Amino acid sequence: MVENRDAIYKEFLFKDFNQAFGFMTRVAMQAEKMDHHPEWFNVYNKVQITLSSHDVSGLSNRDVRLANFIEKSVESS
Repeated sequence: MVENRDAIYKEFLFKDFNQAFGFMTRVAMQAEKMDHHPEWFNVYNKVQITLSSHDVSGLSNRDVRLANFIEKSVESS
């Protein structure tokens, strides 16, 4: 949970930039299919992701579904 905000956050560390970028690509393709795009930040092997639904000003089922996809994508990285 994000303090003072109805959002969820997680930081992911990968072996290198290539692995991090591959992960981001998989997430981006799924996010586009869902029309639900994360707030994220990447430097080298670190990816930080925040999920919140701006149209409802907080968490929604879309955030949970995307978070579940993200967790599965990390496992396959």
